[in-house]
Amino acid sequence: MSKYEKPRRPRRVVTGIRDGKSVFISDGPVPNAHHYDAVPGMMTSVIYATAERPRLPQGEAEPAPPHVFIPPKLGETKLMIVTFPPDSSFASAEFDPASADAEQRVHIPGLAEKFEADAPGMHTTDTIDYDVVLDGEIWLELDDGEEVHLERGDVVVQCGTRHAWRNRGNEIATMCFVLIGAERS
Repeated sequence: MSKYEKPRRPRRVVTGIRDGKSVFISDGPVPNAHHYDAVPGMMTSVIYATAERPRLPQGEAEPAPPHVFIPPKLGETKLMIVTFPPDSSFASAEFDPASADAEQRVHIPGLAEKFEADAPGMHTTDTIDYDVVLDGEIWLELDDGEEVHLERGDVVVQCGTRHAWRNRGNEIATMCFVLIGAERS
């Protein structure tokens, strides 16, 4: 399982306004990125978060500190980058699902609890998500078992459906997710 190098921690540049002038508020590694010990090659990072009614200027407080609750409330947003190792990693004799679950509950709280114990990877959130494949290839599986194969540059608009991400390839896949809190009717 350890054949995968740690994915690069994303760099985040944030702009803002001081004294009526555009400025760089921050430029550096995302403070909320975690490389999983229990799942080598997996990384979750929350890049940024906005409130239900964001205001400008945004201010300089950290909007996505480590351990931030992931599913956004109605109107809030979360921007994430996630790397997915190949599914074969989870079939390895070294893989410990309990350790992986515990680690996810610490680093992606609120989302980790959505993963179904009897259907690994399957989950549902009350969000509309814009999902972009940045690198590699990945398969999106829906609850009826139907799948679609996605490659770099492909975009999915996920509308609150039960789904799972499957990396059936041999390399790490990297995705960008924009989660927008929605109300389920």
